[in-house]
Amino acid sequence: VGPYVLITPNESRRNQLQQIAQKELNDLERWKEEHRPGPIKLVPQRLGGKESEARARQKQQTMLMQSKYQQKHKREEYVKAKKAAEEAEILKKKAIQREKAERLEVKKRQQEMQRREMFLEDHYYKTNELLNRLDLGLPESDSCQIAHRGPESTAWSRSHAYKQALREGETRRLEEMKQEQRRKAELMEFKQKQEEEARTRAHQNEQRSYLQSLFIFCCILRVNNAFLDRLQNKTQPNSIYRSGYSG
Repeated sequence: VGPYVLITPNESRRNQLQQIAQKELNDLERWKEEHRPGPIKLVPQRLGGKESEARARQKQQTMLMQSKYQQKHKREEYVKAKKAAEEAEILKKKAIQREKAERLEVKKRQQEMQRREMFLEDHYYKTNELLNRLDLGLPESDSCQIAHRGPESTAWSRSHAYKQALREGETRRLEEMKQEQRRKAELMEFKQKQEEEARTRAHQNEQRSYLQSLFIFCCILRVNNAFLDRLQNKTQPNSIYRSGYSG
């Protein structure tokens, strides 16, 4: 340990603080003595009312049973409300998952249609390219074909007719696919509208049923409170409580 300096205490300051503290303690004791409460003087009176002990205990037991019934009813209503909220949450999650699955299915169908269209277009172009390659060695002018009708002109006309028929068939198939895709899109849109309307109606019905159950619960609670008030007025005719007081 390093060096340190010892400071002697101030005796006069210490004595002065002790005198002040002792004076305050004496003042506090004197104030307590001056403000000490006096003896209590009450007029003798009879307590407990006019009812007997058995009657009082019976009323106490009745009130206890009523409070137990009310607590049980409240617990049951709380459990019902909690269960209804959980079921509503589960239904909401199911609806969300169903909507996601429907969107995914629509997306898959659209992708499949796009792939089929791309395949048909590629097939159409490949067929035209093949037919054009076959037509490279055939005569080009119609006058030559008319003047020299032979095996080559007959093959060219067949090839030309076959190519024309393929083109018409491909064009017709593409048009049919577009119409089918349009019809499917309209059907899917109509189905989505119907499902949305059904979900809206279900939600409205659920809210209506919840409000009805809440209204019925309030009516039952009001009737129970009125019954308990009447019972309390009958059991306590001289009580200071009134029917409007529900504890």
